[in-house]
Amino acid sequence: MVSVLQNVAIDCADAYELARFWAEVTGCPLHPEDGPGDPEIDVMLPEGPLLHFNQVPEPKTAKNRIHLCLRPKTSREEEVKRLLGLGAVFVSDRREPDGAGWAVLADPEGNEFCVLRSESDRAAMSS
Repeated sequence: MVSVLQNVAIDCADAYELARFWAEVTGCPLHPEDGPGDPEIDVMLPEGPLLHFNQVPEPKTAKNRIHLCLRPKTSREEEVKRLLGLGAVFVSDRREPDGAGWAVLADPEGNEFCVLRSESDRAAMSS
């Protein structure tokens, strides 16, 4: 017997607003029955688990022990710019001079996530 990963749960102060941010990041819709004021909101990813946003009373106080890593369809640099425009905040630069590495950003509630190299970025490095 095994377990199947159902969702990745993210505690937050405003489930609807944070889910809307992540819906824009991923290009995926919110669950059709979820709306403003709901304490739990799902972003419907096309494959794998849901992103589940759960409204909680306590604020985030420390670095995430688990985080999301994004592999953009465009270049990493273009995606970082796009995400900053959506309201993400730049946290840490882990990019290497040779193009390897990642950028660490945070969503509007401070949850860290990484932006990895795209497949085209990776292919360009191996050429």
